[in-house]
Amino acid sequence: MNERILIRPYGPDDVDATIEIFLRSIREVSSKDYSAAEIEAWAKVEDRALWAERRMSRPAWMAEIAGNPVGFSDLTSDGCLDMMFVHPRYQGVGVATCLLGRVEEEALKLGFRRIYTEASRTARPFFERKGFRVITRQTVEKRGQGLENFLMEKFYA
Repeated sequence: MNERILIRPYGPDDVDATIEIFLRSIREVSSKDYSAAEIEAWAKVEDRALWAERRMSRPAWMAEIAGNPVGFSDLTSDGCLDMMFVHPRYQGVGVATCLLGRVEEEALKLGFRRIYTEASRTARPFFERKGFRVITRQTVEKRGQGLENFLMEKFYA
């Protein structure tokens, strides 16, 4: 399946696709690990323009299969893999692995020897399989709800 996954730079026309992937991934996948109230608080994009601006302000990528957007990820200037979401229909087929590979390639090109992420309960096992280790468990507040996640990091030689 990996040969069918195309990773390309995020572009201005990708804003709606990334929002849809983000919302559906949380509502349909992360809902097995978080309460309905937590999902309701998390699964919101209140400012489409700000969302688009954040993706355009940093290295960000789209994953496509047969021309359809199926996932996205990005990397901040301090080495944070800030977002990685995969459409529910394309879970488990290598999309996140391909996106992570592109993030790692860019991080190394930029001279980072460490990347980190704040992984959800849902994403933690994926990142652990890819060599990340948990630094700490934390709770972040979203619209009055405390959501548990895990600060994780990976070092590169």
